[in-house]
Amino acid sequence: MLIVKLNPDEENNVLNGFPWVYNNEVHSFLGEIQNGEVVQINTFQNEFVGYGFLNVSSKLMVRMLSLNKEDKIDKEFFRKKIRYALEHRKNLNFGNAKRLIFAEADFLPGLIVDQYNDILSVQFLCLGMDKIKKDIIDILVEEIRPRGIYERSDTPVRLKEGLEETKGILYGNFIPRVEVIENDIRFIVDVENGQKTGYFLDQKLNRDMVKYYVKDKTVLDCFSNVGGFALHACKYNARHVDACDISKLACEEILSNAKLNDFTQLNVICTDVFDYLRKEEIKDKYDVIILDPPAFTKDKTTIKKAYRGYKEINLQALKIIKSGGYLLTFSCSQHMTPELFMEMIKDAAIDAKREVQFIDFKIQAPDHPALLSGKEQLYLKCMVLRVK
Repeated sequence: MLIVKLNPDEENNVLNGFPWVYNNEVHSFLGEIQNGEVVQINTFQNEFVGYGFLNVSSKLMVRMLSLNKEDKIDKEFFRKKIRYALEHRKNLNFGNAKRLIFAEADFLPGLIVDQYNDILSVQFLCLGMDKIKKDIIDILVEEIRPRGIYERSDTPVRLKEGLEETKGILYGNFIPRVEVIENDIRFIVDVENGQKTGYFLDQKLNRDMVKYYVKDKTVLDCFSNVGGFALHACKYNARHVDACDISKLACEEILSNAKLNDFTQLNVICTDVFDYLRKEEIKDKYDVIILDPPAFTKDKTTIKKAYRGYKEINLQALKIIKSGGYLLTFSCSQHMTPELFMEMIKDAAIDAKREVQFIDFKIQAPDHPALLSGKEQLYLKCMVLRVK
């Protein structure tokens, strides 16, 4: 097994649970370099640190797998890791739509597995995990017994690992559209073409949280996608709900999901959210506004531009919302830290000349865990505000 020798004192973060070794932390190699293979990581003094996947073509040169010298990194090693992750989801009792494996946060670097009823949607995001894809699929079939498994590795992250984007059926023979239940609401998930792996599962509890704010209210759900928040507002007896999204396909899905649940108080607005929020005629129309935009940045070099984007939508929402109304505002960018997110809201409130109360703060659902040493996995933030 190839040995990766670290620079002096670079082992501390890894020994404290950090999941990666960066390329500038590596001193030298002992053995033949084979990208995607399991390697041993040693200190500068050649003391054992752990095992991980190697990819010298990536800035994340080693993705950690184990700190236990006695571990044998074979198929049964990964089976135990997968069982550990599945045990947590069983404890949550989240029904038939949930994340089963969340990559590094579940000690399985580069592997995402989501469950939509009896279909699994999977992503292989690093070279090491991609090379053992067959073993992983075999384990998932044996442990979960799904009707089918669909790969959604059509993400640019793979390009940094020297991998091509790819998607398609890996197991079973099925149509990749499936009905799921979330908080007693029926949704159709398009596993083949839906966002991410098919649906934004990380908002499950946050969508249910609208029950505290929407009864008998007029609600605007911005960046609605397939209507997650809008349909929850309908369920919890909002008087009227507008769902706004620029995607014609998403708007069609919202209407289909509303019909599936017999919700009649929902209206779809197919337009650019930024343009809609600037309309003078919607001032004081909405009691509740939900802002759940896509990540405005996936790179910390563009965080200033993203800050301006987040501030603009929040500024416009703060300007038009009724006095006493509730703004539920989100960011799913890991580079928009909680501190920076709060600072942005404060700036927007000052510019909007509105007095704002901070009511609640939420993160992603507990089937999307984060490592204490890997704040990168703590990416989703929600602030609930009351606006005077």
